[in-house]
Amino acid sequence: MSPDQIVLVRASFHLLDQVKGQASGMFYGRLFSIAPELRSLFARTDMLQQSGKLWAMLGRIVEMLDQPQHLMPAAEKLAREHVAFGVEPEHYPPVGAALLWTLDQAMGAAWSDETKEAWEAAYLGLSQVMIRAAYLGGTTETSHTQGD
Repeated sequence: MSPDQIVLVRASFHLLDQVKGQASGMFYGRLFSIAPELRSLFARTDMLQQSGKLWAMLGRIVEMLDQPQHLMPAAEKLAREHVAFGVEPEHYPPVGAALLWTLDQAMGAAWSDETKEAWEAAYLGLSQVMIRAAYLGGTTETSHTQGD
C-alpha cells in the first residue's frame, strides 16, 4: 500500500465511527447473503458482541497499516486463531466483498474509486498474509519484506 492509500483507509474508517454498529450489522447481513454457508460459523455467537469485536479489530488494523512490523505478526496470529473457528481460505474473498460493499453503502458519496482501491489493496495484502500464515505455514519472517 502506498502512504496515500493508508491515509485514505484511515480517513474513511474514521468517518464511519459514528455508524459502526449499523455498519457491522450491514457487514454480517451482506456476508450471510453472499455466503450463506458462513452463517454456521456464527451459530453460537452473540452477534452484538461479535460486531464490537469486528469494529475493534478493523480499528487496530487500520492504525497499524504503516507499521508492518507490528501488523503482520498480529494478522498472522489472528488468522491462526480463526482456523479453530472453521475459517477456510475460500472464506476470505466473500469477507472482503462484504467489507467493501458495507463501506460503500455506509459512506455513500464519500466512497470514491480511490478509497475503494485503497481498501482493496489493504484487504488483499492482509488476507494473503493471513492465508499464508494459517494454511501454508508462512510467517512474517519467511514471507514479508518492507516492500510488500
